[in-house]
Amino acid sequence: MPDIHFARSDDVHIAYRVVGDGPIDLVYVQGALSHLGVAWELPAYRRFCERLGEFTRLILFDKRGMGMSDRVSGATPLDTRMDDIRAVMDAAGSNQAVIMGASEGGPLAMLFAAAHPDRTRALILMGAEVRERRDDDWPWGESTEEEFEAAMTSVADRWGLGGAIAWIAPSVGDEPWAREWVARLQVNSVTPGAAEAFMRMAFDIDVRNIVAAVRAPTLVLHAVGDRVCHVENGRFLGRTIPGARYVELPGEDHVPWFSPDRAIAEIREFLTGRREPATPDRVLATVLFTDVVSSTERAASLGDDRWRQLLESHNAMVRYELDRYRGTEMGTAGDGFLATFDGPARAIRCGLAITERSRQLGFEIRAGVHTGEVERIGDDIAGITVHIGARIGALAEPGEVLVSRTVHDLVAGSGLQFTDRGVKQLRGVPGEWQVFSAK
Repeated sequence: MPDIHFARSDDVHIAYRVVGDGPIDLVYVQGALSHLGVAWELPAYRRFCERLGEFTRLILFDKRGMGMSDRVSGATPLDTRMDDIRAVMDAAGSNQAVIMGASEGGPLAMLFAAAHPDRTRALILMGAEVRERRDDDWPWGESTEEEFEAAMTSVADRWGLGGAIAWIAPSVGDEPWAREWVARLQVNSVTPGAAEAFMRMAFDIDVRNIVAAVRAPTLVLHAVGDRVCHVENGRFLGRTIPGARYVELPGEDHVPWFSPDRAIAEIREFLTGRREPATPDRVLATVLFTDVVSSTERAASLGDDRWRQLLESHNAMVRYELDRYRGTEMGTAGDGFLATFDGPARAIRCGLAITERSRQLGFEIRAGVHTGEVERIGDDIAGITVHIGARIGALAEPGEVLVSRTVHDLVAGSGLQFTDRGVKQLRGVPGEWQVFSAK
Protein backbone atom coordinates (compact mmCIF):
# COMPACT_ATOMS: atom_id res chain seq x y z
CA MET A 1 0.00 0.00 0.00
CA PRO A 2 1.47 3.40 -0.99
CA ASP A 3 2.33 5.70 1.91
CA ILE A 4 -0.28 8.09 3.25
CA HIS A 5 0.69 11.77 3.43
CA PHE A 6 -1.18 14.83 4.67
CA ALA A 7 -1.58 18.23 3.01
CA ARG A 8 -2.52 21.28 5.09
CA SER A 9 -5.51 23.20 3.70
CA ASP A 10 -6.26 26.11 6.05
CA ASP A 11 -6.50 24.32 9.40
CA VAL A 12 -7.57 20.93 7.97
CA HIS A 13 -5.32 18.00 7.09
CA ILE A 14 -6.19 16.28 3.79
CA ALA A 15 -4.94 12.70 3.43
CA TYR A 16 -3.41 11.79 0.08
CA ARG A 17 -1.18 9.21 -1.58
CA VAL A 18 0.71 8.95 -4.86
CA VAL A 19 0.65 5.89 -7.14
CA GLY A 20 3.17 5.52 -9.95
CA ASP A 21 5.84 7.87 -11.23
CA GLY A 22 4.73 8.65 -14.78
CA PRO A 23 5.43 11.97 -16.51
CA ILE A 24 1.85 13.26 -16.20
CA ASP A 25 0.27 14.20 -12.86
CA LEU A 26 -3.32 12.95 -12.58
CA VAL A 27 -5.51 14.02 -9.63
CA TYR A 28 -8.43 11.60 -9.09
CA VAL A 29 -11.44 13.46 -7.61
CA GLN A 30 -13.69 10.57 -6.60
CA GLY A 31 -17.40 10.24 -5.91
CA ALA A 32 -19.52 10.52 -2.80
CA LEU A 33 -17.42 8.32 -0.47
CA SER A 34 -13.70 8.01 0.06
CA HIS A 35 -11.31 6.20 2.37
CA LEU A 36 -7.80 5.65 1.06
CA GLY A 37 -7.27 2.52 3.15
CA VAL A 38 -10.58 0.72 2.58
CA ALA A 39 -10.62 1.61 -1.12
CA TRP A 40 -7.19 -0.02 -1.55
CA GLU A 41 -8.55 -3.28 -0.12
CA LEU A 42 -10.67 -3.78 -3.25
CA PRO A 43 -8.49 -5.57 -5.83
CA ALA A 44 -10.38 -4.16 -8.82
CA TYR A 45 -9.99 -0.57 -7.58
CA ARG A 46 -6.35 -1.14 -6.68
CA ARG A 47 -5.55 -2.58 -10.13
CA PHE A 48 -7.38 0.31 -11.81
CA CYS A 49 -5.21 2.81 -9.95
CA GLU A 50 -2.02 0.85 -10.55
CA ARG A 51 -2.72 0.71 -14.28
CA LEU A 52 -3.24 4.47 -14.35
CA GLY A 53 0.04 4.74 -12.44
CA GLU A 54 1.83 3.01 -15.32
CA PHE A 55 1.66 6.17 -17.43
CA THR A 56 0.80 8.89 -14.87
CA ARG A 57 1.70 9.98 -11.37
CA LEU A 58 -1.71 9.32 -9.87
CA ILE A 59 -2.68 11.45 -6.86
CA LEU A 60 -5.50 10.12 -4.67
CA PHE A 61 -6.99 11.96 -1.71
CA ASP A 62 -9.74 11.73 0.88
CA LYS A 63 -12.23 14.54 0.83
CA ARG A 64 -12.34 16.99 3.71
CA GLY A 65 -14.42 15.38 6.44
CA MET A 66 -14.04 11.85 5.03
CA GLY A 67 -11.80 8.84 5.34
CA MET A 68 -8.36 9.65 6.72
CA SER A 69 -8.75 13.41 6.33
CA ASP A 70 -9.76 15.57 9.28
CA ARG A 71 -13.42 15.43 10.23
CA VAL A 72 -15.34 18.70 9.87
CA SER A 73 -18.83 19.74 10.84
CA GLY A 74 -21.46 20.09 8.13
CA ALA A 75 -20.98 19.93 4.37
CA THR A 76 -18.08 21.66 2.64
CA PRO A 77 -18.84 23.95 -0.32
CA LEU A 78 -17.15 23.50 -3.69
CA ASP A 79 -14.89 26.55 -3.37
CA THR A 80 -13.34 25.22 -0.16
CA ARG A 81 -12.90 21.80 -1.70
CA MET A 82 -11.12 23.45 -4.65
CA ASP A 83 -8.66 24.83 -2.11
CA ASP A 84 -8.15 21.27 -0.88
CA ILE A 85 -7.21 20.09 -4.39
CA ARG A 86 -4.67 22.90 -4.68
CA ALA A 87 -3.25 22.04 -1.25
CA VAL A 88 -2.84 18.39 -2.22
CA MET A 89 -1.19 19.34 -5.52
CA ASP A 90 1.18 21.69 -3.71
CA ALA A 91 2.09 19.05 -1.14
CA ALA A 92 2.66 16.46 -3.86
CA GLY A 93 4.85 18.87 -5.82
CA SER A 94 2.46 19.18 -8.75
CA ASN A 95 2.31 22.56 -10.47
CA GLN A 96 -0.11 21.38 -13.15
CA ALA A 97 -2.18 18.21 -13.38
CA VAL A 98 -4.90 16.44 -15.26
CA ILE A 99 -8.03 16.60 -13.09
CA MET A 100 -10.19 13.47 -13.27
CA GLY A 101 -13.63 13.82 -11.71
CA ALA A 102 -15.98 10.88 -11.16
CA SER A 103 -19.65 10.98 -10.18
CA GLU A 104 -20.17 13.72 -7.56
CA GLY A 105 -16.50 14.59 -8.00
CA GLY A 106 -17.29 15.64 -11.56
CA PRO A 107 -18.78 19.05 -10.72
CA LEU A 108 -15.80 19.84 -8.47
CA ALA A 109 -13.37 18.83 -11.22
CA MET A 110 -15.22 20.97 -13.77
CA LEU A 111 -15.27 23.99 -11.49
CA PHE A 112 -11.57 23.60 -10.70
CA ALA A 113 -10.68 23.31 -14.40
CA ALA A 114 -12.68 26.43 -15.25
CA ALA A 115 -11.43 28.47 -12.28
CA HIS A 116 -7.78 27.36 -12.37
CA PRO A 117 -6.80 26.84 -16.01
CA ASP A 118 -3.16 27.54 -15.17
CA ARG A 119 -3.06 24.45 -12.94
CA THR A 120 -5.24 22.22 -15.14
CA ARG A 121 -3.46 20.36 -17.92
CA ALA A 122 -6.61 18.52 -19.01
CA LEU A 123 -9.96 17.33 -17.65
CA ILE A 124 -11.37 13.79 -17.56
CA LEU A 125 -14.95 13.13 -16.48
CA MET A 126 -16.17 9.60 -15.67
CA GLY A 127 -19.85 9.07 -14.91
CA ALA A 128 -19.90 12.73 -13.92
CA GLU A 129 -23.02 14.43 -12.60
CA VAL A 130 -24.45 17.64 -13.99
CA ARG A 131 -27.39 17.92 -11.63
CA GLU A 132 -28.80 15.36 -9.19
CA ARG A 133 -32.22 16.95 -8.84
CA ARG A 134 -34.72 15.58 -11.38
CA ASP A 135 -37.57 17.78 -12.58
CA ASP A 136 -39.14 19.03 -15.82
CA ASP A 137 -36.15 21.30 -16.38
CA TRP A 138 -33.68 18.42 -15.99
CA PRO A 139 -35.31 15.00 -16.46
CA TRP A 140 -31.99 13.13 -16.17
CA GLY A 141 -31.32 13.70 -12.48
CA GLU A 142 -31.15 10.93 -9.88
CA SER A 143 -34.35 11.72 -7.98
CA THR A 144 -37.11 14.25 -7.50
CA GLU A 145 -37.09 16.39 -4.38
CA GLU A 146 -39.86 14.26 -2.87
CA GLU A 147 -37.94 11.04 -3.55
CA PHE A 148 -34.76 12.54 -2.15
CA GLU A 149 -36.42 13.69 1.11
CA ALA A 150 -38.01 10.26 1.53
CA ALA A 151 -34.60 8.61 1.13
CA MET A 152 -33.03 10.93 3.70
CA THR A 153 -35.33 9.61 6.43
CA SER A 154 -33.63 6.18 6.32
CA VAL A 155 -29.97 7.07 5.79
CA ALA A 156 -28.95 5.92 9.28
CA ASP A 157 -30.88 2.66 8.92
CA ARG A 158 -29.20 1.85 5.60
CA TRP A 159 -25.69 3.07 6.44
CA GLY A 160 -23.17 0.25 6.64
CA LEU A 161 -25.35 -2.36 4.90
CA GLY A 162 -23.65 -2.00 1.51
CA GLY A 163 -26.83 -2.11 -0.56
CA ALA A 164 -25.55 0.69 -2.78
CA ILE A 165 -23.38 -1.80 -4.67
CA ALA A 166 -26.44 -2.82 -6.73
CA TRP A 167 -26.44 0.68 -8.22
CA ILE A 168 -22.74 1.52 -8.18
CA ALA A 169 -21.66 -1.72 -9.87
CA PRO A 170 -24.53 -4.04 -10.83
CA SER A 171 -22.00 -6.31 -12.57
CA VAL A 172 -20.94 -7.50 -9.09
CA GLY A 173 -24.09 -6.46 -7.24
CA ASP A 174 -24.96 -10.02 -6.20
CA GLU A 175 -21.51 -10.77 -4.78
CA PRO A 176 -21.41 -10.84 -0.95
CA TRP A 177 -17.79 -9.62 -0.93
CA ALA A 178 -18.77 -6.56 -2.96
CA ARG A 179 -21.59 -5.67 -0.59
CA GLU A 180 -19.29 -6.19 2.39
CA TRP A 181 -16.67 -3.89 0.87
CA VAL A 182 -19.19 -1.10 0.25
CA ALA A 183 -20.45 -1.54 3.81
CA ARG A 184 -16.91 -1.05 5.15
CA LEU A 185 -16.40 1.93 2.87
CA GLN A 186 -19.59 3.56 4.15
CA VAL A 187 -18.88 3.22 7.85
CA ASN A 188 -15.20 4.16 7.52
CA SER A 189 -15.72 7.10 5.17
CA VAL A 190 -18.19 9.15 7.16
CA THR A 191 -20.93 8.97 9.80
CA PRO A 192 -24.61 8.76 8.75
CA GLY A 193 -25.26 12.34 9.87
CA ALA A 194 -22.29 13.70 7.94
CA ALA A 195 -23.29 11.59 4.95
CA GLU A 196 -26.75 13.15 4.94
CA ALA A 197 -25.27 16.66 5.13
CA PHE A 198 -22.95 15.83 2.22
CA MET A 199 -25.78 14.35 0.14
CA ARG A 200 -27.96 17.42 0.74
CA MET A 201 -25.17 19.67 -0.45
CA ALA A 202 -24.58 17.52 -3.55
CA PHE A 203 -28.29 17.43 -4.37
CA ASP A 204 -28.32 21.21 -4.75
CA ILE A 205 -25.33 21.40 -7.13
CA ASP A 206 -26.05 22.38 -10.74
CA VAL A 207 -23.14 23.00 -13.11
CA ARG A 208 -25.06 23.54 -16.33
CA ASN A 209 -24.15 27.22 -16.43
CA ILE A 210 -20.41 26.80 -15.93
CA VAL A 211 -19.43 23.85 -18.13
CA ALA A 212 -19.11 26.00 -21.25
CA ALA A 213 -16.38 27.95 -19.42
CA VAL A 214 -14.09 24.93 -19.33
CA ARG A 215 -11.21 25.50 -21.73
CA ALA A 216 -8.99 22.55 -20.87
CA PRO A 217 -8.83 19.57 -23.26
CA THR A 218 -11.60 17.30 -22.01
CA LEU A 219 -12.43 13.60 -22.22
CA VAL A 220 -15.93 12.52 -21.13
CA LEU A 221 -16.51 8.81 -20.36
CA HIS A 222 -19.99 7.56 -19.45
CA ALA A 223 -21.56 4.08 -19.33
CA VAL A 224 -24.67 3.89 -21.45
CA GLY A 225 -26.67 2.06 -18.77
CA ASP A 226 -25.27 3.90 -15.71
CA ARG A 227 -27.80 3.32 -12.91
CA VAL A 228 -26.60 6.17 -10.72
CA CYS A 229 -26.01 8.99 -13.18
CA HIS A 230 -28.12 8.93 -16.36
CA VAL A 231 -26.12 8.79 -19.57
CA GLU A 232 -27.69 12.07 -20.73
CA ASN A 233 -25.47 13.78 -18.14
CA GLY A 234 -22.43 12.59 -20.07
CA ARG A 235 -23.95 13.43 -23.43
CA PHE A 236 -24.73 16.96 -22.23
CA LEU A 237 -21.14 17.44 -21.08
CA GLY A 238 -19.79 16.02 -24.32
CA ARG A 239 -21.69 18.49 -26.48
CA THR A 240 -21.43 21.51 -24.14
CA ILE A 241 -17.77 21.58 -23.07
CA PRO A 242 -15.89 23.17 -25.99
CA GLY A 243 -13.91 20.59 -27.97
CA ALA A 244 -14.69 17.73 -25.58
CA ARG A 245 -14.22 14.14 -26.72
CA TYR A 246 -17.19 12.03 -25.66
CA VAL A 247 -16.92 8.23 -25.37
CA GLU A 248 -19.91 6.10 -24.42
CA LEU A 249 -18.92 2.93 -22.61
CA PRO A 250 -20.94 -0.30 -22.57
CA GLY A 251 -22.55 -1.69 -19.43
CA GLU A 252 -24.39 -0.40 -16.37
CA ASP A 253 -21.60 0.13 -13.85
CA HIS A 254 -21.23 3.66 -12.48
CA VAL A 255 -17.53 2.99 -11.77
CA PRO A 256 -15.14 1.48 -14.35
CA TRP A 257 -13.10 -0.64 -11.94
CA PHE A 258 -14.62 -4.05 -12.67
CA SER A 259 -14.29 -3.84 -16.45
CA PRO A 260 -11.64 -1.16 -16.92
CA ASP A 261 -9.95 -1.98 -20.22
CA ARG A 262 -11.89 0.43 -22.45
CA ALA A 263 -11.71 3.30 -19.94
CA ILE A 264 -7.98 2.79 -19.37
CA ALA A 265 -7.34 2.65 -23.12
CA GLU A 266 -9.28 5.87 -23.75
CA ILE A 267 -7.51 7.70 -20.89
CA ARG A 268 -4.11 6.48 -22.03
CA GLU A 269 -4.71 7.59 -25.62
CA PHE A 270 -6.11 10.94 -24.48
CA LEU A 271 -3.07 11.67 -22.30
CA THR A 272 -0.23 10.02 -24.21
CA GLY A 273 -1.42 9.76 -27.79
CA ARG A 274 -1.06 5.99 -27.82
CA ARG A 275 -3.58 3.35 -26.98
CA GLU A 276 -1.55 0.17 -26.55
CA PRO A 277 -0.88 -0.93 -22.99
CA ALA A 278 2.53 -0.26 -21.48
CA THR A 279 2.25 -3.32 -19.26
CA PRO A 280 4.16 -6.29 -20.73
CA ASP A 281 1.85 -8.84 -22.32
CA ARG A 282 3.78 -11.64 -20.65
CA VAL A 283 5.13 -11.63 -17.10
CA LEU A 284 6.55 -14.21 -14.72
CA ALA A 285 4.11 -15.10 -11.96
CA THR A 286 3.29 -17.85 -9.49
CA VAL A 287 -0.29 -19.08 -9.70
CA LEU A 288 -2.21 -20.64 -6.83
CA PHE A 289 -5.38 -22.63 -7.41
CA THR A 290 -7.62 -23.69 -4.52
CA ASP A 291 -10.73 -25.82 -4.63
CA VAL A 292 -13.12 -27.14 -1.96
CA VAL A 293 -13.14 -30.95 -1.89
CA SER A 294 -16.52 -32.67 -2.40
CA SER A 295 -18.35 -29.36 -2.44
CA THR A 296 -21.43 -30.74 -4.20
CA GLU A 297 -21.87 -33.47 -1.60
CA ARG A 298 -21.31 -31.00 1.26
CA ALA A 299 -23.87 -28.59 -0.18
CA ALA A 300 -26.44 -31.38 -0.47
CA SER A 301 -25.88 -32.58 3.10
CA LEU A 302 -25.87 -29.12 4.69
CA GLY A 303 -28.65 -27.46 2.71
CA ASP A 304 -28.46 -24.30 0.63
CA ASP A 305 -28.58 -21.75 3.47
CA ARG A 306 -25.94 -23.40 5.66
CA TRP A 307 -23.69 -24.12 2.68
CA ARG A 308 -23.94 -20.51 1.50
CA GLN A 309 -22.98 -19.26 4.96
CA LEU A 310 -20.03 -21.66 5.08
CA LEU A 311 -18.92 -20.69 1.59
CA GLU A 312 -19.07 -16.98 2.45
CA SER A 313 -16.89 -17.64 5.51
CA HIS A 314 -14.48 -19.61 3.33
CA ASN A 315 -14.28 -16.84 0.73
CA ALA A 316 -13.64 -14.18 3.36
CA MET A 317 -10.93 -16.34 4.91
CA VAL A 318 -9.22 -16.93 1.54
CA ARG A 319 -9.22 -13.21 0.75
CA TYR A 320 -7.74 -12.47 4.18
CA GLU A 321 -4.89 -14.93 3.58
CA LEU A 322 -4.31 -13.61 0.05
CA ASP A 323 -3.92 -10.12 1.45
CA ARG A 324 -1.68 -11.39 4.22
CA TYR A 325 0.69 -13.07 1.75
CA ARG A 326 0.48 -10.31 -0.88
CA GLY A 327 -1.45 -12.39 -3.38
CA THR A 328 -3.73 -10.94 -6.04
CA GLU A 329 -7.13 -12.53 -6.55
CA MET A 330 -7.65 -13.11 -10.26
CA GLY A 331 -10.99 -14.87 -10.18
CA THR A 332 -13.33 -17.35 -8.55
CA ALA A 333 -15.29 -20.24 -9.97
CA GLY A 334 -17.89 -21.58 -7.58
CA ASP A 335 -15.86 -22.50 -4.52
CA GLY A 336 -12.42 -22.21 -6.13
CA PHE A 337 -9.91 -19.34 -6.28
CA LEU A 338 -7.17 -18.36 -8.71
CA ALA A 339 -4.53 -15.97 -7.38
CA THR A 340 -1.10 -14.75 -8.47
CA PHE A 341 2.01 -14.01 -6.43
CA ASP A 342 5.34 -12.42 -7.30
CA GLY A 343 7.15 -15.08 -5.25
CA PRO A 344 6.54 -18.86 -5.05
CA ALA A 345 7.32 -19.23 -1.33
CA ARG A 346 4.54 -16.79 -0.42
CA ALA A 347 2.13 -18.69 -2.69
CA ILE A 348 2.94 -21.99 -0.95
CA ARG A 349 2.64 -20.52 2.53
CA CYS A 350 -0.64 -18.92 1.57
CA GLY A 351 -1.93 -22.26 0.27
CA LEU A 352 -0.87 -24.01 3.48
CA ALA A 353 -2.57 -21.34 5.59
CA ILE A 354 -5.78 -21.68 3.58
CA THR A 355 -5.81 -25.48 3.97
CA GLU A 356 -5.33 -25.19 7.74
CA ARG A 357 -7.98 -22.51 8.14
CA SER A 358 -10.38 -24.56 6.00
CA ARG A 359 -10.06 -27.51 8.40
CA GLN A 360 -11.02 -25.19 11.23
CA LEU A 361 -14.14 -24.29 9.26
CA GLY A 362 -14.97 -27.98 8.88
CA PHE A 363 -13.98 -28.89 5.33
CA GLU A 364 -10.96 -29.68 3.20
CA ILE A 365 -9.48 -27.96 0.18
CA ARG A 366 -6.87 -28.98 -2.38
CA ALA A 367 -4.39 -26.53 -3.87
CA GLY A 368 -1.91 -26.36 -6.75
CA VAL A 369 1.05 -24.01 -7.30
CA HIS A 370 3.12 -23.39 -10.44
CA THR A 371 5.48 -20.65 -11.64
CA GLY A 372 5.86 -19.56 -15.24
CA GLU A 373 5.04 -16.87 -17.76
CA VAL A 374 1.42 -15.75 -17.93
CA GLU A 375 -0.33 -13.63 -20.51
CA ARG A 376 -1.94 -10.53 -19.06
CA ILE A 377 -5.23 -9.69 -20.76
CA GLY A 378 -6.65 -6.65 -19.01
CA ASP A 379 -7.37 -7.78 -15.46
CA ASP A 380 -7.22 -11.47 -16.40
CA ILE A 381 -4.39 -13.91 -16.99
CA ALA A 382 -4.13 -16.78 -19.44
CA GLY A 383 -1.61 -19.18 -20.94
CA ILE A 384 -0.14 -22.62 -20.34
CA THR A 385 1.08 -21.68 -16.84
CA VAL A 386 -2.52 -21.20 -15.72
CA HIS A 387 -3.53 -24.59 -17.14
CA ILE A 388 -0.59 -26.35 -15.49
CA GLY A 389 -1.43 -24.81 -12.11
CA ALA A 390 -5.04 -25.92 -12.42
CA ARG A 391 -4.10 -29.46 -13.42
CA ILE A 392 -1.61 -29.79 -10.54
CA GLY A 393 -4.26 -28.57 -8.12
CA ALA A 394 -6.69 -31.18 -9.42
CA LEU A 395 -4.17 -33.94 -8.56
CA ALA A 396 -3.82 -32.87 -4.92
CA GLU A 397 -5.31 -34.92 -2.13
CA PRO A 398 -7.75 -33.31 0.34
CA GLY A 399 -5.82 -30.91 2.56
CA GLU A 400 -2.75 -31.01 0.31
CA VAL A 401 -0.79 -28.25 -1.45
CA LEU A 402 0.82 -29.74 -4.53
CA VAL A 403 3.57 -27.85 -6.39
CA SER A 404 5.49 -28.28 -9.64
CA ARG A 405 9.20 -29.07 -9.88
CA THR A 406 9.72 -25.48 -11.04
CA VAL A 407 8.30 -24.14 -7.79
CA HIS A 408 10.18 -26.71 -5.70
CA ASP A 409 13.50 -25.60 -7.20
CA LEU A 410 12.80 -21.89 -6.73
CA VAL A 411 12.20 -21.98 -2.96
CA ALA A 412 15.51 -23.45 -1.84
CA GLY A 413 16.45 -22.04 1.56
CA SER A 414 12.88 -21.05 2.41
CA GLY A 415 12.50 -23.66 5.15
CA LEU A 416 9.58 -25.29 3.35
CA GLN A 417 9.60 -29.09 3.22
CA PHE A 418 8.38 -31.34 0.42
CA THR A 419 7.49 -34.94 -0.32
CA ASP A 420 8.10 -36.21 -3.84
CA ARG A 421 4.80 -37.33 -5.35
CA GLY A 422 6.39 -38.62 -8.55
CA VAL A 423 6.05 -37.84 -12.25
CA LYS A 424 2.54 -37.18 -13.54
CA GLN A 425 0.73 -36.67 -16.80
CA LEU A 426 -1.31 -33.47 -16.73
CA ARG A 427 -4.49 -33.62 -18.77
CA GLY A 428 -4.16 -31.45 -21.88
CA VAL A 429 -0.55 -30.49 -21.08
CA PRO A 430 2.34 -32.01 -23.07
CA GLY A 431 5.18 -33.86 -21.34
CA GLU A 432 5.66 -35.31 -17.88
CA TRP A 433 5.60 -33.22 -14.73
CA GLN A 434 7.23 -34.02 -11.40
CA VAL A 435 5.16 -32.78 -8.47
CA PHE A 436 5.80 -32.37 -4.76
CA SER A 437 3.58 -32.12 -1.70
CA ALA A 438 4.42 -29.06 0.40
CA LYS A 439 4.32 -28.88 4.18
